[in-house]
Amino acid sequence: MIRKKTKAINVGKVKIGGDNPITIQSMTNTKTEDIEATVCQIIDLENAGCEIVRVAVPTEEAAANISKIKDKINIPLIADIHFLHKLAVKSIENGADAVRINPGNIGSLSRIKNIVDAAKAHNVSIRIGVNGGSLEKEIHAKYGKISSDALVESAIKNIKIIEDMNFDQIKVSIKASDINLTVESYQKLSEIIDYPLHIGVTEAGTIYSGSIKSSIGLGILLYKGIGDTMRVSLTGDPVEEVNVGWKILNFLGLRKRGVEIISCPTCGRTEIDIISLANSVEKKLNFVKKSIKVAVMGCVVNGPGEAKEADIGIAGGREVGLLFRKGEIIKKVPMQTLEDELLKEINKLL
Repeated sequence: MIRKKTKAINVGKVKIGGDNPITIQSMTNTKTEDIEATVCQIIDLENAGCEIVRVAVPTEEAAANISKIKDKINIPLIADIHFLHKLAVKSIENGADAVRINPGNIGSLSRIKNIVDAAKAHNVSIRIGVNGGSLEKEIHAKYGKISSDALVESAIKNIKIIEDMNFDQIKVSIKASDINLTVESYQKLSEIIDYPLHIGVTEAGTIYSGSIKSSIGLGILLYKGIGDTMRVSLTGDPVEEVNVGWKILNFLGLRKRGVEIISCPTCGRTEIDIISLANSVEKKLNFVKKSIKVAVMGCVVNGPGEAKEADIGIAGGREVGLLFRKGEIIKKVPMQTLEDELLKEINKLL
């Protein structure tokens, strides 16, 4: 994987693009008018590893709450704006670290300029967000459907609008709910521009199906070196978006955080309850931020080899398991105490 070098911009204290790490984003699903609920959810997201958070700003009250929410959180906050340019300006004035707009639904050039002028004055970056579901009518009419060429044309058009206002602190997203369309669009856009790209498959679905869909789409793009910041869009608790996002980066070797569980699918040779054991261990280690690899293997075929390659692991036998640490056998453990002994050794490692 050779990552494309893009322009570096700031979202608050976090740098995006250039040689900076690919960042994990999420978005609250609370009402931004409800400060307490929104702050509580953001803190949960922070604890899960979220590095940038976005909130919906559909009202004056939501825009006014930006400063109050920012006082209680530790990560940069982006205001998500549609239609009403005054809300973008007010959000910036109230301390938003960036705004996300779709210039196509903001309206006149003078309205967009008001946003850009505010961003300049407060040293705030802008994300141009192009979505298949909100493509400009004239571009949709030109192509007759939502296509990668239509999405790219919309992105380029809107980038030029803001560039012509002497502003270049931009990142761009170009999303669709279809994996192939999303990948094709980002590939085409990446060849044309050097601005950092926010990647994701929009409206991906439920936690189960959306995680699979996002993993495929984001995995393809990241493997091709495309993407500087990312969000996994799921219908559910946004903490799950962060968890899945980190897993994607972990498994591609792009960033490391948390526990990677290596466990066998089980078969007729398995002599211990690996399914329950692997699920229990993963759940109990969900709080761990340090990058470690834990093997939970169920038989003597691949078990010892995989366990030896992990930082720590077990290879199950008949009513017993071998406990490994850094490739060395530590002890033979009865099945009844296998989980406790494994967790005890993991805690020592941590």
